[in-house]
Amino acid sequence: MEIKNVTVIGGGTMGNGIAHVFALKNYNVSLVEMNSELADKAIATITKNLERQVKKSAIKEEDKSKALSNIKKVVGVNNTPVNSDLIIEAIYEEKEAKLKVFRELHDKIKEESIFASNTSSISITELSAVTRPERFIGMHFMNPVPMMQLIEIIRGYSTSMETFEAIKFVAIKLDKIPVEVFDYPGFISNRILLPMINEAIFALMEGVASATDIDTVMKLGMNHPMGPLTLADFIGLDVCLAIMEVLYNGFNDPKYRPCPLLKKMVAAKKLGRKSGEGFFKY
Repeated sequence: MEIKNVTVIGGGTMGNGIAHVFALKNYNVSLVEMNSELADKAIATITKNLERQVKKSAIKEEDKSKALSNIKKVVGVNNTPVNSDLIIEAIYEEKEAKLKVFRELHDKIKEESIFASNTSSISITELSAVTRPERFIGMHFMNPVPMMQLIEIIRGYSTSMETFEAIKFVAIKLDKIPVEVFDYPGFISNRILLPMINEAIFALMEGVASATDIDTVMKLGMNHPMGPLTLADFIGLDVCLAIMEVLYNGFNDPKYRPCPLLKKMVAAKKLGRKSGEGFFKY
């Protein structure tokens, strides 16, 4: 099927980035948020990010204007356009909340449409069980979406080859690089990344080195663009904890046990950049 009309559920960091890249490639994008204020905030963020691209000469002024005209604000999941060819869920990383979205949309969207989740760790097979398993897939974009080339395309147990090929084609049209991944907890990116971050937190908790020094070792010694603790703050410590819990419960393996310091910081609402303080202050 040809995909022209795309709906993005959620206008947060990932959702507005996904809407941004689709709109730039001339897809008709419906951006769904819980209320008008959040939807306006998402559009404002997209506008600012497009303006940044214009200043860097990555796109032209007319490209920005066209992209913004391609985005339609929608308030409430129940108002999702029934003619959407592709629905991408990009809400917070909590399984029951995601399942609720797909249950609500199952009977409202045309049968041939594809449902996708931007989840970074939750089982695609489990999410697809409440709707259309053959036409359900994972599309894990990387943050920041307009800049990062990778999309992990995750096939659930029942995802059809037709669905996979359609989404792979879309990814290429977005100038992204699709990588096929099968449905195991954390997929590839977070199965490798988050245990590294978790181990850095253990090292901090045990007093092996300071947060700054841990990050310096990984930047200068391993050539990482940012240290694991800075990256954790950027991701959000609540998100890091949620992913570690998915890995821990999914594999039933103690090597994925979330660090107690991570759990304590989330309980204290020290979530990183978004709260103003995590391993570092902002």
